[in-house]
Amino acid sequence: MSKRIDFLKTLNDISEADLKARIQEDELRLKKLEFAHAISPLENPMSIRSLRKDVARLKTELNKKHQANLTK
Repeated sequence: MSKRIDFLKTLNDISEADLKARIQEDELRLKKLEFAHAISPLENPMSIRSLRKDVARLKTELNKKHQANLTK
């Protein structure tokens, strides 16, 4: 639980451009993991799920920042 809270706290300090870059990097990592898992099973397949959730959290934070800029 604290890992997720720390992750969310670090997102508050990141700019929109950095968030977009990190989302792209993580989505690429996710595709590579899923491809590797399709070829041969991963040692820890839960890493795919956690990375997918991290990408969703990043997108949510980006959406919040985007909405906040629209309301200003």
